Amino acid sequence: MMFKPLVLLAGLGAFAAHAEDRALILGNVSYDHAAAIPTAADAARAVAALEGAGFTVVAGADLPVADLRAKLAELLVGREETTRMVILLAGHFVRSERGTWFLGTDADVPDLATADGAGVALATVLEIASGAPGGALVLLGSEERRISLGAGLAAGIGPLDIPQGVTVIRGDAAQIAVFAGRDLVQRGQSLSALVAARPDLIADGFLSDLVPFLPAEAGTASGATLAATAESSFWEATKSLNTPEAYEAYLKRYPGGLYSTEALAEVTRARSEPGREARLAEEAMALGRDQRRELQRALTLVGFNTKGIDGIFGGGTRAAIVAWQQKNTLPATSYLTRDQIVRITAQADRRAAELEAEAARRKAEQEALDRAYWAETGSEDLAGDAASREAGLRAYLKRYPDGLYSEVAADRIKAIEEAQRQAAEARDRAAWDQAEAAGTDAGYRAYLRSFPDGAFAAAARDRIAALSQTDADAALLQQAAADEAALGLNDITRTMLESRLDALGLEPGRIDGQFDEDTRRAVRRYQTARDLSVTGYLNEPTVVRLLADTLRGLGGN
Repeated sequence: MMFKPLVLLAGLGAFAAHAEDRALILGNVSYDHAAAIPTAADAARAVAALEGAGFTVVAGADLPVADLRAKLAELLVGREETTRMVILLAGHFVRSERGTWFLGTDADVPDLATADGAGVALATVLEIASGAPGGALVLLGSEERRISLGAGLAAGIGPLDIPQGVTVIRGDAAQIAVFAGRDLVQRGQSLSALVAARPDLIADGFLSDLVPFLPAEAGTASGATLAATAESSFWEATKSLNTPEAYEAYLKRYPGGLYSTEALAEVTRARSEPGREARLAEEAMALGRDQRRELQRALTLVGFNTKGIDGIFGGGTRAAIVAWQQKNTLPATSYLTRDQIVRITAQADRRAAELEAEAARRKAEQEALDRAYWAETGSEDLAGDAASREAGLRAYLKRYPDGLYSEVAADRIKAIEEAQRQAAEARDRAAWDQAEAAGTDAGYRAYLRSFPDGAFAAAARDRIAALSQTDADAALLQQAAADEAALGLNDITRTMLESRLDALGLEPGRIDGQFDEDTRRAVRRYQTARDLSVTGYLNEPTVVRLLADTLRGLGGN
């Protein structure tokens, strides 16, 4: 909704004509079931001073809780038309870990369960005061006097959640009365300066060094100067807060002020920002970098690419959140709520479990095929001569280079080649050694031309087949290595990933953060089982899956 500046200014001008300063002075001296607070009677001395300063004053003394509430209700009427508000409470206060209450005189051994019925909560008092932001002062005075309390309560004032623009000053009831009746009514003085002169009092909340609580008298040169300075100071404090409520507080105090146009523009801009409430709600959760990474990982896992898992909610992450919200028939704000975070996490956990089950099924299927193929090609029970046995082992390794029996097959072939070396004629062996030393396609072909049925003929053909794929494979592996390097994995992360591979029974070798051939074989096995691109190098999809997998039921070779 867009504000209409002329209408709003007219409305504020009419408001200013009816605005007033209001005060509530309550002093409870005599309690039915607790020691008296004699100095609470001094609160009444502030009434005349505040009335003389132009305040409309509501006052009361020795009030039971029902009457305390009635006085607060009287102050609440017209709260939105109040420019400055002073609330002075003197008497017994009690506190819990989460709240503080000002007791009525009829309180009888209150406990945590009955405190709301024995007094008024300071949280309510502070909320009433927040109706005059920048001009709201709550004064709390008491003495250390005997009072019997039940479970969960202690005497005194506890921590307060003070609203924006509200000042709270605490101290001895007598000194609080002096402050309200003498110091507070000095015109042209800021609350910060007034409190600085009173080290016996404690002040919290809104305290500006420059904004006077009561402006200087109008109609004098010094008064006009002080008034202009006060408005400028109030404006500076407003800009430092930089919230719609702060700008509205400025307009409330200075509806036709020097900065009213700018204040109106800021209010309009803030109130018309798309998704402002959603943004503020997400910001209020104060999500840490690690929490944001987990959410990015969860979104990626359920199929919404965040374009990186870095803990920064940029354009990619916001687009992923919108897509997720639309898929789940939620308002597409691009900002998350706590309920949505719980929902995304649950979906990611469910998807991780599905992927785990799918991976376990694929692994079982692949292992069954692996074992069946081994039974046909590499089993020691197979009939045939040495050449057919060697051919079977090489066929197995060609199909399952990282299979369950790959190490066994490789060891047997190595033993066969060694036996062949020993049995081969010297010329055959010398020619093979020469071809191995060269390690080239031409070298192995030269050997085959000389020894087409030589002891190493099968090995030569394998070498030629491997070399024919080298260029294409090298390009793929080079890109895979570059993708892994781009992840920027440190030694701690690399060691953690090796540990996960080891826990999954994939035998990555030594857990030391160094990715050797054992590690690469384990990665290839993992990628094969999960239908990922099989390179032996890590990329973002592999890392996301590996971190998402649990350890249940994924052991094995």
